[in-house]
Amino acid sequence: MIGGTGKTGRRVAERLAALGIPTRIGSRAGEPPFDWQIKSTWSAVLENAEAVYLTYHPDLAMPGAADDIASFAELALQHDVRRLVLLSGRGEEGALVSEQALRNSGADWTILRASWFNQNFSESFLLDSVLGGTIALPVEDAREPFIDADDIADVAVAALTENGHIGQLYELTGPRALTFAEATEEIAQASGREIHYVPISVEQFRSGLEQENLSAEFTNLLLELFTKVLDGRNSHLNDGVKRALGREPRDFRDFARDTAATGIWDRGEPNG
Repeated sequence: MIGGTGKTGRRVAERLAALGIPTRIGSRAGEPPFDWQIKSTWSAVLENAEAVYLTYHPDLAMPGAADDIASFAELALQHDVRRLVLLSGRGEEGALVSEQALRNSGADWTILRASWFNQNFSESFLLDSVLGGTIALPVEDAREPFIDADDIADVAVAALTENGHIGQLYELTGPRALTFAEATEEIAQASGREIHYVPISVEQFRSGLEQENLSAEFTNLLLELFTKVLDGRNSHLNDGVKRALGREPRDFRDFARDTAATGIWDRGEPNG
């Protein structure tokens, strides 16, 4: 499993362990270590594997990602690992190139093309903004059908362990499309806190990113995400979760209620 410590990878690993399926987590801090930028680390994670869940760091739309996916798939086949399940991003033109690289590889592929994660509000990224009481992004009225990372993990586990998912592209969305202002309001109601959403300009967003000393490449990726991908192109719902699992996806309101109950959104430093 590549990226087994991330939002979805950690959940996939937990589910596989609960099923009694041995799992090897490929990450820079893992054993053996794995780094997308160091190809010499790739082979060790494939030894005696039967299937691989692939997440690409920092994002599948990054330059060079498609070449890496193609090279990894080729290496996997050399190790007799045919089943590859790829996490992709919905509405990302660069990610489509990486998806095609996997399709062309000859592997038994499944692609999970996911919407914006619910957990971006509770695990890194926007958590500090929630705790600070203001979420400020360069997005106004565009709607996003936020998807829960637990739903993604359930689909990934099914694709890794069950028949019937090879050659399938699952577009994974939640059951409702919300604006960021509406999502913020649901978090505020669930947590009992005063939290506001403030739309800002692209220039203000860029300035904030530059103050965080991010790389120019990653800064440009985030700018593209918020100015292109979150422009309303992904507002429509899709039935990927139901097609893969036979059930409806988790609603954002349920995510907000359950997450608030953990205390992660309480004032002060985040828990756990």
